[in-house]
Amino acid sequence: MTSDPGARRIRSALLARGSWAETSRVTEILRKETVGGVILLVAAAAALIWANSPWAETYFALRDLEIGGEPFGLHLNLTIGTWAADGLLAIFFLVVGLELKREFVAGDLRDPSRAALPIAAAVGGMVVPAAIFVLVNLNTGDGALRGWAIPTATDIAFAVAVLAVISTHLPSSLRTFLLTLAVVDDLLAITVIAVFYTEHINGVALALALVPLALFTLCVQRGVQAWWLLVPLAVATWVLVHESGVHATVAGVLLGFAVPVRRSATRRGVEVDSGMAEHFEHRVRPISAGMAIPVFAFFAAGVSLGGLSGLAEALRDPIALGIVLGLVVGKPVGILLTTRVVSAVTRASLDSSLRWVDVLGMSMLAGIGFTVSLLIGDLAYGLGSNRDELVKVGVLCGSLLAALLASVLLLTRNRAYRRIHLLETADDDHDGVPDIYQTRQD
Repeated sequence: MTSDPGARRIRSALLARGSWAETSRVTEILRKETVGGVILLVAAAAALIWANSPWAETYFALRDLEIGGEPFGLHLNLTIGTWAADGLLAIFFLVVGLELKREFVAGDLRDPSRAALPIAAAVGGMVVPAAIFVLVNLNTGDGALRGWAIPTATDIAFAVAVLAVISTHLPSSLRTFLLTLAVVDDLLAITVIAVFYTEHINGVALALALVPLALFTLCVQRGVQAWWLLVPLAVATWVLVHESGVHATVAGVLLGFAVPVRRSATRRGVEVDSGMAEHFEHRVRPISAGMAIPVFAFFAAGVSLGGLSGLAEALRDPIALGIVLGLVVGKPVGILLTTRVVSAVTRASLDSSLRWVDVLGMSMLAGIGFTVSLLIGDLAYGLGSNRDELVKVGVLCGSLLAALLASVLLLTRNRAYRRIHLLETADDDHDGVPDIYQTRQD
């Protein structure tokens, strides 16, 4: 280990820039998520327009149309809205599982010192919004507290779409922090879904789900890429997990965890991850971002607002109000305070190129909780219920307000970000590994 004091300063700095390979990987992921985020916004807007048009009844009739059947006694006669939430979002959570695996094996989360900050920030960003929701709804009654987890999620696709719209040049360290925070956030969300929103478990079906999951794991560990074999095994796993009573999206995460990640390739002298996980991600992420999430958003975001008066009345309800406050206030407060605590405990100062207002901007952006928040709302109160409609109003308004506030704050720092971006681009154009990366590797 080097004794150079500059190297020690880099290691002790919070939100310091990572390796060239990690920065390149994060940039590529966010570029793909930007396209998906724009499609998501279009789908959500289309749903809102249709649900508040003279033809609103046709939208809700389509969402509630039941398709499927009960082959072999399986309960697969579901509404289109449920197919989107249980089926298509499993594809999204497959990508989440792949990303989590890569982060823990080859990304920032494999280094405990670098993983501590995003993990702590994600926990803080979950605890404070949940506490705010609970405080607002302490006296609401009738199971209102079941929605405590709704304002705890971060939608990375929506967030990067906002960044694309405002054309800000975020430093790579902030982009990496946002993505890693969202990845850990997704892990916490799927844990909450599995633990707190599973009421009845069919032990036989859950045990049977391990069979196709084990076969899928064996195939991918041996490098099998035959989709005609892997897809049926993945579908069988999903069906049996769905039948077990555990939310079917958990199957997607388990399948993602099964795919191996190997840190065997080198790029510009830096070891990077490669193998099946990267191959799967390249294949599945476009399907998730371009189809699965937008279709889910289309069927989940449609809510009849009843005009401005109806919107104002809905926002006065404690459930909607708790969600808005959780996303807009709870998320940034939880993430920022936790980051400051980590800084104080580790005696690590913020990287010299950044200010605490930058962390606040990222924390506000994390208050965009669209996709997973809507999913948890469905699980908490039931798809199409009166409270589910309040959830949609709260999530939509809270996410939009968080996006607006984050945009205003980040735009005030865009000139500084542009200077940092030019310096980073200049570093990346150098032959070999830039000095800052080499120092981190020593």
